[in-house]
Amino acid sequence: MSSSPIRIDLDIAVIGGGVAGLWVANRLKKQGFKIALFEHKALGSDQTMASQGMIHGGMKYTLSGMLTGASETIADMPQYWRACLCGDGDVDLRNTRLLSDHFYLWSGNSISAKLSSFFASTALNGRIDPVPDDRRPPVLRHADFGGNLYKLVDIVLDVHSLVTNLAHNIENQCFLIDWTHSSWQINSGQLQLTIEQDGQIYEVHAQRFIFCAGKGNGDLLDELGINKPAMQLRPLQQVMIRHHYPYSFYGHCLGGETTPRLTVSSHRLNSTDYVWYLGGSLAEKGAHMTPEALIEFAQAELADILPWVDMASAEWKTLPIERAEPLQPNFLRPENAFVDRAQGIANLLVAWPTKLTLAPNLANQILDLIKDDQLLPISESKNNLYGILPIPPIAPTPWETAFPPAIDPVVAVSYKLQEELSEAYDEGEEEDKKEEEQP
Repeated sequence: MSSSPIRIDLDIAVIGGGVAGLWVANRLKKQGFKIALFEHKALGSDQTMASQGMIHGGMKYTLSGMLTGASETIADMPQYWRACLCGDGDVDLRNTRLLSDHFYLWSGNSISAKLSSFFASTALNGRIDPVPDDRRPPVLRHADFGGNLYKLVDIVLDVHSLVTNLAHNIENQCFLIDWTHSSWQINSGQLQLTIEQDGQIYEVHAQRFIFCAGKGNGDLLDELGINKPAMQLRPLQQVMIRHHYPYSFYGHCLGGETTPRLTVSSHRLNSTDYVWYLGGSLAEKGAHMTPEALIEFAQAELADILPWVDMASAEWKTLPIERAEPLQPNFLRPENAFVDRAQGIANLLVAWPTKLTLAPNLANQILDLIKDDQLLPISESKNNLYGILPIPPIAPTPWETAFPPAIDPVVAVSYKLQEELSEAYDEGEEEDKKEEEQP
């Protein structure tokens, strides 16, 4: 091992390669800062890829019949993201695939009257529109459909392509880090990262380190002995249905609660199959159920809500996840993205976007703090980690993992033959070794 560490000077080091870290890194690069993003698994792992891809304007938070702080905070998010998708926003998302340019909100007869007058109010003009019967999506055109149907300005993105797009924008500045060969040091209240790679030590210095690792922030803060800001975890368990139903669908079904009874998004698995990804109140109630019990519950919910949709031949799987959020009194839902200075470390910020749609809001807050601190791009060091640390892969989607493609029969035979030949070779080697050992 070399006795002389190599110093790497950065303006900003972002820890965590989910949508929050990637978005923040995109904004900082555009501002001229010398950056590096460190991810320890794959870009988009865990919470980001588990998202349904909804960029919503907060309408699902109005289900109590009133506008809330959460709904007003994110009301402009769909328009903000649309500008980015067109290449006119703060981050270039022109290579991100749009799954749907709207989202539906529908209700049964039992609560339609209560919501109709509210949804028709002037406060919601331009944010929600009633859908006439002849414009209903195919899934809801059945004669037995009742209740009201509304169309939201919300959009749905393919999250895998979003992560790929964001990573491409900061190509050569995303790095795979092995935490078993890396460590933190605090010198005079300043954080420093030490990385060992191929027998060489690299000391990473930065004007600011930004923890954007979602649930991973908890472990990072514990390692540094920091208890403020603190984190809370909201457990969920989503349901995935692999089926041959010919229509994609994106919608919230309203129930009697302030959370949608069921949220459905559609994701193409291959040329013939879709996956319906179910969230909403179903995922919250199912957080502590066994997968078998949750699937049974989800089947009953779909049979009650959409009884004409035939899922008899469908394949069902569940996905337990934990949504990482800043600690709130009484475990309340945070109404906004969150960033704060770490207690006792001058160059560390800790951030949680709380939901996919608020990633831009988080970046705006971080840039405001950097501006308040009068930080400017100053690093002129030519040392960097490109070509030294590996590039992190893009994480697969949950449905790709849950429903892996079947192996072609010809390929399967080939694999079997290779396995048998390998076993025969090993046996031959073993026999030759025994013969050599005999006197």
